[in-house]
Amino acid sequence: MRRFFKYVFASMLGMVLAGGILMLMFFAGIASLISTAKSDFSADKKETVVKSNSIYHLKFNQSIAERAGDNPFENIDLGPFSDVSKMSLRNIVQSIEYATTDENMEGIYMEIGGFSGGLSQLEEVRNALVDFKKSGKWIVSYSEGYSQSAYYLASVSDKIYMFPEGDIFFKGLATNIMYMKGMLEKLDIEMQAIKGPGNIYKSAVEPFTADEMSDANRTQIKAYLGSIWGHWLEGISKERGISVEKLNRYADELSMKNAEMTVSLGLVDALKYQDQVIADLMSRVEVGSEKELHLVAFSKYKKKKLATKKEGATRSETKKIAVIYANGEIRSGKNSDGVMGSESIAKSIKKARMDTNVKAIVLRVNSPGGSALASDVMWRETVLAKAEKPLIVSMGDLAASGGYFIACNADKIYANETTITGSIGVFGMMPVTEKFFKNKLGIVFQSEQTNAHSKFPDGIARLDEAEYNVINESIIGIYEDFLKKVSDGRGLTTEQVDEVARGRVWTGLDALEIGLVDEIGGLDDAIAYAAEVTNLEGYRLYELPEVKDPFEEFLTNFQMNMSMNFMKQNFGASYKYLEVINQVESMRGVQARIPYTIEIY
Repeated sequence: MRRFFKYVFASMLGMVLAGGILMLMFFAGIASLISTAKSDFSADKKETVVKSNSIYHLKFNQSIAERAGDNPFENIDLGPFSDVSKMSLRNIVQSIEYATTDENMEGIYMEIGGFSGGLSQLEEVRNALVDFKKSGKWIVSYSEGYSQSAYYLASVSDKIYMFPEGDIFFKGLATNIMYMKGMLEKLDIEMQAIKGPGNIYKSAVEPFTADEMSDANRTQIKAYLGSIWGHWLEGISKERGISVEKLNRYADELSMKNAEMTVSLGLVDALKYQDQVIADLMSRVEVGSEKELHLVAFSKYKKKKLATKKEGATRSETKKIAVIYANGEIRSGKNSDGVMGSESIAKSIKKARMDTNVKAIVLRVNSPGGSALASDVMWRETVLAKAEKPLIVSMGDLAASGGYFIACNADKIYANETTITGSIGVFGMMPVTEKFFKNKLGIVFQSEQTNAHSKFPDGIARLDEAEYNVINESIIGIYEDFLKKVSDGRGLTTEQVDEVARGRVWTGLDALEIGLVDEIGGLDDAIAYAAEVTNLEGYRLYELPEVKDPFEEFLTNFQMNMSMNFMKQNFGASYKYLEVINQVESMRGVQARIPYTIEIY
């Protein structure tokens, strides 16, 4: 017996020691990353010196964020504890604008195989490159292979080079929608959908209630895919001198069968190895060796205090333009990762409204929508703000349904050509899980109630006619209220709004034609307009919501990121479908959101 306890205690001691060592290694890893992050953060304070005959080296090998951050920990992936640096959209655009007038910057060298930003972000970066090229400076692009979005961005270049064995996936745009009715039936789960009589395009419920795409949904998908693809082809055609008709034929026939075909058909100028591209750059700036070639990376060039030059003001300037970032799925409560909390955004709008030094408010909306109630809370604050100072909206990749709800009251709305917006409509979904619990898990629910509908809604039993009608009438009422708010904000009749609403999705280009937006442009255009209408020559930007303490945010996101990485590693590409299911589970109340997760490839 003594020997038994000896081994038990020895094993326990070993486990404790091993656990202690692992914990020490864990915290040592964190400490090392934090030290590196702080070191990088301190280095960011140093101003970059740009020599004469420099070349701006843009590598799109990082994800693109809507908002620039000074958090030294935001570039740490909390799963494998690796560097996941992000590029700020506004920093990219401003750095390109700054390079246009920088006498020391001769041109731009882009390395771009893929573009990890959204459609609207792609448009804002490309528009900045078009303006750069108009200044007379050159752009050279190189990659081992181009995705379609990467090629669209690269098409503005004076020269497009590609690796001799590279390729271009030029085939047109598509989107896939996952229909889960069959899966739910196998689980004995039924999804009851309620969306009123008018929301014929509101297709968010389809994946759960149907096996195939409805005619209305197919109509709107063809329309917005065609609008985006047509816009891309026009841009490529203008820069490369290839007709839209030919480009479409190349896509239909999959003509880019090999690297040589990309050159012979005019999409690429030459096939080169990277050392040959470097030699081309050397000749452009007339240097004799690669050591003399001065390539300035984005991470360095963005430190040129671009914002100060752009706004024409110092940090001491009292006059401000508030830029409020409204990003993510709309829910009640506070902001969190990927979620726009109505409490956080409403508080930010109110703060900007009550600040006498804030002369105008720019609301940057990038959202697929979400809770109708939460959207209404934020909408009310936009009404109060607009009564006191100019309110301008800049739409990002998405400003749909609830995202449009909070935008519709603005004095002026900017969208990019490929922004996905509209989706003016609402719906509700209620699962029926009684058979699932009984047949799959052997669980039966028994209950008592004081009134006929005391259990309503419990997500277990099917809604009866009276319960269904209560939700349906609520949805009809919210939809009519949505129409009226858009009508009042846009100066249209409710009948005019209803014709383009009913849950239908539009691109920014189409939304401009039907009166849902006022102008095509990006965030900088919205800020410039805000300065113009308030006659501000010097001002500084005041970004809201205010960022959390870096270390507090690091700890808050730790568990969530660990869980997310576990799911991604175990489910791979299927992870995005699990996200859809998680979104459904998180829905509370009537929803004003885009029909489904739109992924265009």
